[in-house]
Amino acid sequence: MNTATLDKETKDAINYIAFIIPEFATAYKMDIVQAYQYLKKYKGLDYLYENWWALHTDNTFWAVRDLYEICYRNGGMR
Repeated sequence: MNTATLDKETKDAINYIAFIIPEFATAYKMDIVQAYQYLKKYKGLDYLYENWWALHTDNTFWAVRDLYEICYRNGGMR
């Protein structure tokens, strides 16, 4: 992928999403692939794509917790 054609907001979104998924994985003792699949299955990725700009201003702990809550509300395990 040629990142020179991406605008700054898209690059920032990609960077944040690439950062927060491993943080989620670590917090809930998953590997990165499991975390990605869990977030995708329970709508956490949808929430992340739509709200990354707000989540990135928050403490990482709370951003990960918000993702967990969204997944839980969509059928994820407690």
